[in-house]
Amino acid sequence: MSDRQKSQYTESWPEESREAAQLVIDKYGEPDEITDSQLIWDKPGPWKRIVASKAFYQHNFPAPHQDAVESVIDYQVPVEKFSDLAEFDGSVMVERTTGEVSARCHDEQANFLALNLMHDIVTGAKSVEQARDYYAKEFADYRRKKPTPYMEKLRFSPADQNAADPDIRMLTDEDLEQAKREGELRH
Repeated sequence: MSDRQKSQYTESWPEESREAAQLVIDKYGEPDEITDSQLIWDKPGPWKRIVASKAFYQHNFPAPHQDAVESVIDYQVPVEKFSDLAEFDGSVMVERTTGEVSARCHDEQANFLALNLMHDIVTGAKSVEQARDYYAKEFADYRRKKPTPYMEKLRFSPADQNAADPDIRMLTDEDLEQAKREGELRH
């Protein structure tokens, strides 16, 4: 496949997001879904999905870069850990209802790093401060061409598809019918 064919989907994208998407194309091949603004791969490597987006976001932690590639896994995060993860890295997103966690960065290696540290925070192996310090160290070590074990692969097994948390029903069918009747009386 020529470079021209590989980048045809992103030729109208900004350079920042086009370059990030090309890294995914180079590793995993053609996307499974293509829109004007996103390329999506279903179950590539260890991921549930990868989404490369035309939109990119300026992110200054641990050094200025653009986030354009999101790597998603199934993972159930205890509700009491949500704030810690938000404090750790704004590009780590937790979806309680779907049972998914994702990291959005420039490349897969940075997403491995963010999600491995997310797991360390959830399991209590690292505090938020320790995880942020480690992220900065490994990010710099990558540029130093030193070993970066957290950037090589996921260091834990993602959950199965049962990580979803649909929450607890609070209104019965009878409650809903009563509310509907009350609403009809008001009009």
